[in-house]
Amino acid sequence: MLTDNTRGALMMMASMAAFTLNDAFMKLLSGEVPLYQILFLRGVLTAVATGVLAWRMGAIHLRVSGRDRWLVLVRMSAEIGAAYFFLNALFKMPLANVTAILQSLPLILTLAAAVFLSEPLGWRRTGAILIGLVGVLLIVRPGTEGFNIYSVYALIAVGCVTVRDLATRRMSAATPSMMVTFASALAVTVFFGGLSVFEEWAPLTPRAAGLIAGAGIMVVGGYVMSVMVMRVGEISFISPFRYTGMIWGLLLGWLMFDEWPATLTLFGAAIVVGSGIWMLWREGHLKRRARKVPVQTL
Repeated sequence: MLTDNTRGALMMMASMAAFTLNDAFMKLLSGEVPLYQILFLRGVLTAVATGVLAWRMGAIHLRVSGRDRWLVLVRMSAEIGAAYFFLNALFKMPLANVTAILQSLPLILTLAAAVFLSEPLGWRRTGAILIGLVGVLLIVRPGTEGFNIYSVYALIAVGCVTVRDLATRRMSAATPSMMVTFASALAVTVFFGGLSVFEEWAPLTPRAAGLIAGAGIMVVGGYVMSVMVMRVGEISFISPFRYTGMIWGLLLGWLMFDEWPATLTLFGAAIVVGSGIWMLWREGHLKRRARKVPVQTL
């Protein structure tokens, strides 16, 4: 009989596998189908799927505050930017390298939340973030022969996702997360569908159509599992398993693209993952200690 923590860990690993498979499918389409066409066609699939889910959950309505509407617009814009910069980087860089840079997201998000949302950040977590950023520098290695504009694109994608998640944190609980997800998917579809008008579309082979459909399925499946996992087990136990995405990136990059990162890249990725896991453990430890402090009454 599986415990809630075990089920949660398995779902988190499955979610990371789904997202990384989506990346691999998209990378396989590089050079065969134009970028905007890919994003539009995948967007149609994800928008329809998330729209149906949101409708069945009763999450589609217009009862959204003016403040949350602006935050939804910010989130939609950040989602569009993240899709553009991430996929450009993915098409030109090894899968594992891009995945390794994305592992810095929890560190960057924690730092940004402290700076822009005034969330508390102790010296230990600050140290973990700084060490993790050193790992990012080892991955991208600015100034070296392997450094190029697409490394910057991957970092910009992380920045866009950080803005997206900060906007999501600022939204009130009255705005359903599923509706926000549907709005973001729809925005990506419409935006890149408009841009695709100005480029010549490529005829879809059965292989290309299958890859786009597979990517859409993986995105929706990854999102659904990432939502479900937050309702099972202890978050402090489950969250570190998000870093299994690095393992999937290495494995799929090797099997599907015959890629293997340089030693310094692997070392940098290990630093980033280690810093993130330590920070998550520290956060869980503080929460457990806070729950044990007896409440004094007058």
